[in-house]
Amino acid sequence: MTWDPLPGGWSGESFLAEIDGVRSVVRICATPSARGERAADVDGALMRLLRGLVPVPEVLEVRAARDGNPPLLITRYVPGVRADNLVRGQDAGVLAPLGAQLGRIAGTLAGIPTVGSGHFVDAGLRIEPFAPEADDLLSHVMSRLPSLRDFGPARTEGLLEVARRAQDELDSVPRTCLVHGDLNPKNVVVDPDTGSVVAVVDWEHAHAGSPYADLGSLLRFDRHSAWEEAVLSGWVAVRGGTAEQARDLARCADLFALLDLASRPAGNLVVDLAEVFLREIARETDWNAAP
Repeated sequence: MTWDPLPGGWSGESFLAEIDGVRSVVRICATPSARGERAADVDGALMRLLRGLVPVPEVLEVRAARDGNPPLLITRYVPGVRADNLVRGQDAGVLAPLGAQLGRIAGTLAGIPTVGSGHFVDAGLRIEPFAPEADDLLSHVMSRLPSLRDFGPARTEGLLEVARRAQDELDSVPRTCLVHGDLNPKNVVVDPDTGSVVAVVDWEHAHAGSPYADLGSLLRFDRHSAWEEAVLSGWVAVRGGTAEQARDLARCADLFALLDLASRPAGNLVVDLAEVFLREIARETDWNAAP
């Protein structure tokens, strides 16, 4: 048996195991989360639910926490390359087909309804509602303002103005759905020969929330025109409507995530990018603004 750590955000908890030539991914769910000791149960239940709807790894086994050991999630290894390694060159010939696939995946997830917003907390995918401020953008801004850096009175007022208008837009879509919570190329495995998405991984942030949250994640920092047009075309092909409407609602929904990222300690590339984008949005009072 071999046991090797996998690279990425969970490199200390995810391992590639091989027994008699059969490879699997073992995820040790040791990091505290809203799911507590049921983290592996929730991830396993989500992937079983989604098999056949979106490409996800096959769940082989879920082991509950016991005797002081954390829960384990064991899935079949899906060969391929991480999509972020393919899009770094920003070649339109690569960006467009991949973006369209991910737009369709986001649109498919947006069509899986939930009875409300919140965290999934057990294998039955029971939902524990978010705190009230997590569902209201203006309240979310107020809760994060003390942690935002370089936000003087003018930027603060601009951010509050954007939040008011964005919440009005989000209120026009009251339903909730299953949200991956971190849908972007680093959490996508692609067949390098065909360019097809073969697995969407890392479901630890999945929750019930806005139908536009995953679309917002895909459009957050990647503003290449070929990427944005393809993602939106994929979304519209599944969910209907117009690309402009979808983009605006996605940017509004993504303000929650931008606020959470920008209020974290500085020094991380994603955090620093979120700060730059949020400052520009506040300065321009436009959720589509970019540096």
